Amino acid sequence: MTVFTFMYYSKKVKFEAERFENLKIKMSDTIQSLNNQIFDANYFTLRNNDNAQNYLEDYAVEKLIPKIEANLMELNDSPEGNPLVDFGKIDDRKFIINKIEVLNHRWIIADFSNGDLWGEVLLQYFIEEDESLDFKIIQSTLYPKQ
Repeated sequence: MTVFTFMYYSKKVKFEAERFENLKIKMSDTIQSLNNQIFDANYFTLRNNDNAQNYLEDYAVEKLIPKIEANLMELNDSPEGNPLVDFGKIDDRKFIINKIEVLNHRWIIADFSNGDLWGEVLLQYFIEEDESLDFKIIQSTLYPKQ
């Protein structure tokens, strides 16, 4: 009985160790795959664009991005909605910008909604000599109600 028990637990430990190693390899591959997906998703961002960062060499990018985001969000306080959204109030609901991604040294993409309808706007931005920001609408789209 002792020999049987010894053999059983020896093989069980070996089996569990192999299972753990296989799981460890699989998790490592999954983590690498997720890291690659994150890298690909962030490809078009100012944080990962060396050429755009070189263009903005006079500015600290890590300080500039929050400044841009804050300026865009401040525009949401307008009673008519964010003026950078091409659409006025619909059903007495104003459009405001929800999410912002600074793509490079010149472009921003932003998501907007009025709580019922959603859309996206592509903006161009300029940094003036006094370090203020100027925004220009390139194009926007409003998705149909589903």
